Amino acid sequence: MTPYSCMTKEQLEKEYQSVLSHYTHCQEQKLNLNMARGKPSKAQLDLVSDILTVLQKPEDCFDGDIDSRNYGELVGLPAARRYWADVLACKPENVFVGGAASLNMMCDIVSRAYTHGLLHSPRPWCREEKVKFLCPSPGYDRHFQIGEFYGAELIYIPMTPTGPDMDMVEEYVKDPLVKMIWVVPKFSNPDGIIFSDETIRRFANLKPAAPDFAIIWDNAYCIHEFEGEYTPFPDILSMCEQAGRADMVFEFASTSKITFAGGGTSCMAASLANIQYFTGIFGVQMISYDKVNQLRHVKYLVDKAHTLQIMQRHASIMAPKFRCVSRWLNQEIKPLGFAHWFDPKGGYFVSLYTMPGTAQHTWQLCKQAGVPLTTAGAAYPYGRNPQDDHLRIAPSLPPVEELEKAMEVLTVSLKLAALEKLLNL
Repeated sequence: MTPYSCMTKEQLEKEYQSVLSHYTHCQEQKLNLNMARGKPSKAQLDLVSDILTVLQKPEDCFDGDIDSRNYGELVGLPAARRYWADVLACKPENVFVGGAASLNMMCDIVSRAYTHGLLHSPRPWCREEKVKFLCPSPGYDRHFQIGEFYGAELIYIPMTPTGPDMDMVEEYVKDPLVKMIWVVPKFSNPDGIIFSDETIRRFANLKPAAPDFAIIWDNAYCIHEFEGEYTPFPDILSMCEQAGRADMVFEFASTSKITFAGGGTSCMAASLANIQYFTGIFGVQMISYDKVNQLRHVKYLVDKAHTLQIMQRHASIMAPKFRCVSRWLNQEIKPLGFAHWFDPKGGYFVSLYTMPGTAQHTWQLCKQAGVPLTTAGAAYPYGRNPQDDHLRIAPSLPPVEELEKAMEVLTVSLKLAALEKLLNL
């Protein structure tokens, strides 16, 4: 294949007619293959469905002398706190166990910050002149939606191969109106980047002007390798404590991609002071999260070592799908030289960088051919990608045979959008 940049206009026009014919053929297949969200596949859900049979008798419902079926234990069952402490390499007393989704607790933290302030807030955020959130991008669209919902000013921070641009982060936190940063530190959504030790060290040693500045450490993919062995990850809580800023970080994780998406458990790990502060606040709205489900998960997952064995079974399903994505992009797009992407070793997404100015059009072409993707620009604050060059690929849901068809549509759509850009069509 000749790179598009090296083709003459006549060659580009000939290529365009060929690609257009291929795209029309794809449309005629009337596909319906959704790659818009990072959902576990049916095969993944099936492999853990025996979790539903863990609790069968009344005596199965006890954690020691605590009856999980009754009121109480707002911070979570002791066994569930120990489980999450094992997974995150922190202390059980630093863990608050939540419900099915960590996103709920993240939103609750922001909501309470606005109504009552965080532990060190001089005043509730709703009484601030302005509140600013730092948004490493591309990032998780739901993070940005929360900030936008509460009226925060969202500030774009570019991602690098080692994490967010920390020079920019360190400069922005000198502004006392900068109150929060959202990050996915391991297998970042969507780039799949693992933050370097240096990046994590710089996070722990931030010296923000705002006394209530918060790092939302969304460690959603902390044990989610699908290629290679599990890689231990630094404990951000202890690092912040050593730096004298123990209350600055809130770490989140869940079993959404381990057991059932939407039917799992989640946790918030934070300083003892923050756990105590938010226990008091959460106690106003609830008596406890679902402890029966917490116990079901503890009995099924057991500990980190056993959970990693389960994740290996997930990996056997996930890895072929990501290899499929990589193979199509390397065969069909790489020789043409107009796009690039990351090949992650874990997580749930592939970041695809198109020819500038063509991501939105590529997204539309895919949708019209029956392969909806995450909306172009969604991984950036306010849904606006300045270069219009990013798409998030979520290959987890469809079986490999369907993914092959979806990647055919995606690659031909990439080509068509690029050619139309080059030919001013």
